[in-house]
Formats: sequence, C-alpha cells, structure tokens
Amino acid sequence: MESPQSILKYYWKHDSFRPMQEDIIHSVLNGNDTLALLPTGGGKSICFQVPGLLTDGLCLVISPLIALMRDQVESLLQKGIPAVALHSGLSFYEVKQILQQATHGDFKFMYLSPERLETNLFKEYLPALNVGLLVVDEAHCVSQWGYDFRPPYLRIAALRNELPDVTMIALTASATPVVQEDITQKLKFTQGNVFRQSFERPNISYSCFKVDSKVNKVIEVLTKIPGSSIVYCSSRRQTKELAHLLTLQNIPADYYHAGLPQEIRNAKQHAWINSEVRVMVCTNAFGMGIDKPDVRSVIHFDIPECLENYYQEAGRAGRDGKKSYAVLVYQEENLQALAAMPDKRFPPISEIKKIYQALADYLQVPVGIGEGQYYDFDLMTFIKNFKLDGMLVVNTLKVLEQEGHITFSENIFLPSQVNFTASKESLQLFEDSYPHTEPLIKCLLRTYAGILDNRVSVHEKQLARLCRLTMEEVHEQLLLMRSYGIIEYLPQKDTPQIHYLLNRASAQYLQINQDRYLLRKKLYTERVETMLSYIKLENQCRSLYIASYFGDSASKECGVCDNCLAKKRKALSSEEFEAIQKHISNAAPIRLTTLLDQLNKFNKEKIWSVLDHLQSEQLITIDEQGLVSNPSS
Repeated sequence: MESPQSILKYYWKHDSFRPMQEDIIHSVLNGNDTLALLPTGGGKSICFQVPGLLTDGLCLVISPLIALMRDQVESLLQKGIPAVALHSGLSFYEVKQILQQATHGDFKFMYLSPERLETNLFKEYLPALNVGLLVVDEAHCVSQWGYDFRPPYLRIAALRNELPDVTMIALTASATPVVQEDITQKLKFTQGNVFRQSFERPNISYSCFKVDSKVNKVIEVLTKIPGSSIVYCSSRRQTKELAHLLTLQNIPADYYHAGLPQEIRNAKQHAWINSEVRVMVCTNAFGMGIDKPDVRSVIHFDIPECLENYYQEAGRAGRDGKKSYAVLVYQEENLQALAAMPDKRFPPISEIKKIYQALADYLQVPVGIGEGQYYDFDLMTFIKNFKLDGMLVVNTLKVLEQEGHITFSENIFLPSQVNFTASKESLQLFEDSYPHTEPLIKCLLRTYAGILDNRVSVHEKQLARLCRLTMEEVHEQLLLMRSYGIIEYLPQKDTPQIHYLLNRASAQYLQINQDRYLLRKKLYTERVETMLSYIKLENQCRSLYIASYFGDSASKECGVCDNCLAKKRKALSSEEFEAIQKHISNAAPIRLTTLLDQLNKFNKEKIWSVLDHLQSEQLITIDEQGLVSNPSS
C-alpha cells in the first residue's frame, strides 16, 4: 500500500513533510474530522491532497475563491492528477457534463463553491459521486464571529447529513480560539482533532512607524531592504499613484487591483513572480494563492481592518525562511479613521434598505424575480448616478452578502457562451452567403460537444488559433452570426457582477436579522480595537502579541521586531552601543568568533543586541560561515 511519504515523493518531489503536515494527514487517514490551522505559506493544500489521493473515491474541496480553485486544479493537472473546478463561469450543460463524468470516477478532486452545494443539479448527482473525503478551505468563513463570514458556509453542515460516514478536514490560515470552536461546532465535527501550527515567524521582523510622510518612509524601507516586495494600499487609485512615485525613484514598481482586466492582472502577476518587476503596489486582491518564496518585505501603506488580514498579508514575506520585514506605516489620522470604521462598516438598517432599492432600480430588477441571475454592475457609475457615498455602498453590499441576499464579485470571469439556434437549412444558406465564416462554424461544431442543444462556454483564443484568425476576426464573425439569428452569443464578461441569491424583495420588507447584525458589529469593533492596540504597542513583542491573539500560548519573544530591538538597545548605554558599533564597522569583514573575542570586555548579549540591530538596518551581513561584512565591502 502506498504511504503519504511515497505520494509526496512521487507527485511533489519532496523528501519530507513540513512540520505538522504528516500528523494532519494521518489524522485524516484515521477517519478523524480534522481542523488544521496553518499560517500563510504553511502548505495547506498538501494536507488534504495527499490523503485525498490515498482515499478511495472523490475528494470534494469547498472553496470560496475562483482564482485559488483554478490555480490548484491547474497544479494537480500538471502532476497528472485528474481534477476539475465547478466555478460560476460554467453553463448548466457544462456543469451537468462534469457531474456525469464525476459519477464515472473521471476525477480525483472536484473544487466547488459552497453556493454550488445548494443547487438542485448538484443535489441530484451527489448520491452517485462516491465522495471519499470532504475538504473545507478558508474554514473561518463558517463562523459568524470570524472576519470573513459567508452564509453559504453555514449550510455545508447539511452535506454531512447526505454523507454521514465521510471524513472532513477544514483548513484556515488564521482563526481565534472562539472561531476555532465555532468552526468545529458548525461543521458538526465528530472525534475532532485540532492542529495548530505555531504562529511564530522567527525570520520576519515586524515594525510600525508613525511618520510625517508615508511615501518617503516606503522609499526609505525599499532602499534599505533589497529584493522583492509587496506594498498594500486600501484604494485602487493609491496603488497606481504610489507605483508611479516609486518608479520615479528608480525603484521598479507596478500596480495591481481587482478593477483591471483579467489578462492585464495575469501579466502583472507573472512579471512580479518572475522578478521582472521588483515591487507590486496593490490592494488586498493581490496575493491569494501566490507562492513566491523570496519576498523580502511586505509594507502596509494603509492599516488593515483586523489582525487576521494583517497577519495573512504580512506572512507573504520570507516563505523561504530567510530574514524578511513586515512594515506598517501610518499617521494619526489613519488611526482615527480606523477607529471610526465600525459605524461605517455597519450602517443603519434604514440606509441598507435605501441602497437595496437603488440597486434594484439601477439593475432594473422588479420585485419577485432575479434569483440566480448575474447582472453587470459598474460600482462607480452606480454611486455617481444615485449620488451616494462610496464607502456606504460598498459596506451595504457586504451586509447584503452576509444576510444571504446577493453576492458582489469584483473580479468574476464569465467566459463567452455560444448556442446554435438556426436549423440546418438556415445554417447552410448562411454559409453559402458568407463563405468566410465556414471554418469558424465547422470548428465550433467539432470542438464543443452539445453546442447544437445548449449554451456552452467557448474560448475565442482557442478558436482563433484553430481557425488561423485574429481574435478580432473571431469576434466579428460571431457577432455577424448572432445578427442573423444563427447563434446565441454571449461575449465573455470580466466585469464586476451582482448575483442575486434570492428574488428581489420590496425594500421595506427586506429581511435583516437585527440582533445578529448588531452582534457582528460588536465583534468587528473588537477586531478593530485589537488592530489599533497592535500598532500602538511600545514594550511588547509584536510577534508574541499576534501569536497570543490566535491562541498560540507556546510562543516566545521574537527578538527581532522593532520593540524587541528597542528593548535590547535600552539595556545598553549609548556609549556602549557606539563603542561596539564602531568596532564592528572598523573590523569588518571579520569572523564572528574573532569579533566576540576582541569585544570580550562587553557582555555577549550586548554584543548580539548591536549585531541584531545592525543586521535589521542592513548595515552589516552575517553569512552562514559566520563572516561579518559591511554590505558595501
């Protein structure tokens, strides 16, 4: 029988597991429901993909992120593992076809959203799927007390009634003890095991700087710390402006946000991953599923709303285990703005109802219809036309999502769809009249099964390659066929979408659970206060504060955050510090052992305090052989 190690070696080419991965895998293989808390970059996917391969039947992976689904499916396919994703860009016919294939055992892994579980089509096929393992990724979404609650996750538990003997593994990068408990309860764990990897990242130095000019501080940090970097901003406009300013300072930078077309986002991401661009200035839309190990710094230009988000984003630094920096820059007005966020994030219910009505007017959705429909939604036009406050609108959309009325997707991708609607005679007449379209028509009929009976997703790039046409020619010919009633053609959408989960209600009767809403506001307020406390820490180790928040009581002081370094410096008199620093600077390059001998009149801890400080400021380097050097030498 194959072992976890042999699977790891064969498919991933690794000789050994990372800490805790093997324990989690054995827990799952032993039939225990398992919650795995693995910080960003901790290798979550291996924890369910390895047991998935060792378990008979289909591994069902529930994930809220289309981009992550696509990345993981592509990665599995490259390894020769049959996998598929049921994402929102597929037509009814395509979903049905995939589910039929799955009943025949054609896939080992199937990724899908929690919303998909509730569709009649999926429920119809579920008994025939032979599910061997249930996986819930981003499991913190289950908890109403978490920072990213999604109502459909609550209904995953219903799946357990249909699959009572199937083991479940739930995974998340960050969850407080209260949320951990809530996850295991909501998902109806039996014989549950909880594995929590240490939240310590000893190679990351955390620091916060209150500054007069945030731009100047970012430039200073990037000048001192060479290598790849991510700079997080809260607004799209800021990403573009800051990237431009950095470029003017000869720091190669680009910007990224969810409002850019998919192809441009992919190109920017590819350039950064391949170190063609040093710095990516971005919103939090960037980073999910990206495994770039050599990120030397993550800088927050704006303050995240909660410590969960901050820890996850900062944790994208230093996945290779080498010294890295997580820097947050702020001004007093930023702290005040964050403290005011709870009232803005949770607007009065009367305001929510007004915006719900305005949304229906904008999309022209009458009362009683809309369920399951996608509508193009230009947020800025909506705000401008109805003269609304932008933040109020965004936050109201989040509330409507959490109450289960709609979903708002800024970067959804719906591929083009085609269905032949003409008779064979009409199609032949059209080909005779427009012979230049014949290659494209033949290609559509040969390439896409079912296109005569149903709308199917088509890919213009593939068609252009097969027919030796340009993308523009393919698009023009499809529009021509549509204009003559030969096909139904829905061009691809890469625009923000509003998806109605329920039929549109009359605004005055809009259902919002007020008690639950106010409790979520209270918990959100507490998360904001925790983030503010983290920024204002003066004497406490930042790494230890983060670990304690997530219930990791075994952590110890990091010794490398700004507060730890300041504490070490205080133990030194300024005269001692200057004397040691001067000796190191003059002696370098020098062996560490020799240096310690030369400075034997000083306590070793004091010498190390100065060495740590000089390293953190990039004033010296110490290599693996213990050679202390000035970077310029």
